[in-house]
Amino acid sequence: MPDTLVLINADDGFMLQARFESAQGERRGAVVVLQEIFGLTPHVDDMCARFAATGYDALAPGLFERIERNFSAGMDEAGVAKGRAAVEATPWAQVIGDVQAAIDWIAARGGGATFAAGFCYGGAAAWAAGAQCSGLSGVACFYGRLINTLLDRPPLTPAILHYGTQDPAIPMAAVDAVREAHPAIAVHLYDAGHGFCRRDSADFAPAACAAAIGRTVAFFDSCTKG
Repeated sequence: MPDTLVLINADDGFMLQARFESAQGERRGAVVVLQEIFGLTPHVDDMCARFAATGYDALAPGLFERIERNFSAGMDEAGVAKGRAAVEATPWAQVIGDVQAAIDWIAARGGGATFAAGFCYGGAAAWAAGAQCSGLSGVACFYGRLINTLLDRPPLTPAILHYGTQDPAIPMAAVDAVREAHPAIAVHLYDAGHGFCRRDSADFAPAACAAAIGRTVAFFDSCTKG
C-alpha cells in the first residue's frame, strides 16, 4: 500500500492529501498519477504500484479534497453523478496548482525527470498540466475524455495518448479531432472500452493496459534519454 502524505498548494495554501509509492530497484524518475472522477481509489493505488515497479516514484494528489476530505465516489450511477459534480466544481487553475504542488514535492525530495500520467478525468488533467505546470518532462493521457475541450492549449512537453476503440464515452471522431489538431502527438489505439486499466471496470482489458503502461514507461525513458 502507498503512504499517505500532505501537499501544499502554493497558490492558495490548501493542504491536500496524496498517495506515494517509492520506486523499486534503480530509480528512473517520478510520475504524478492523476485520478479518475472517483477520487484516490484502489485503482489509483494500483497505478502507483505499477509505475513504482518500473523504477518510478509515484505520487497521486487528491484533486477533490476541497469538496470532501478523502473524497470517494462509487462506480454506480450515484457515484458517477457525484464525481461529475466534483469535476464541475473544480476549476482547471486549481487542478494545475495541486499538480504543481506534487511536482514541487518531488523536486524537493531529490528531483530527476518528472512526468504526469492521468486516467479519464486525470488524462485531461495531465494534458492541462503539460501545458501549464513547470518541471514536467512529459505527460501520458489514458482515455482523457475532456481533452477535446483543451485542444487550444496543448502540452508544451512531449505527450503520449491512449484510447480504446470501443469506448462509448470517447467516440473515434473525438480521437480524430485530437489527431488533426495535434498530429505530432503520439496516439495509440486499443481494442478496449473506457477505463481499460481499472481492474473493477467492466471494460478492464489486462493486455491493453499492459501494452499502454509499457509504451508509457518506454516513452518516459525516451524523454529522459533525449
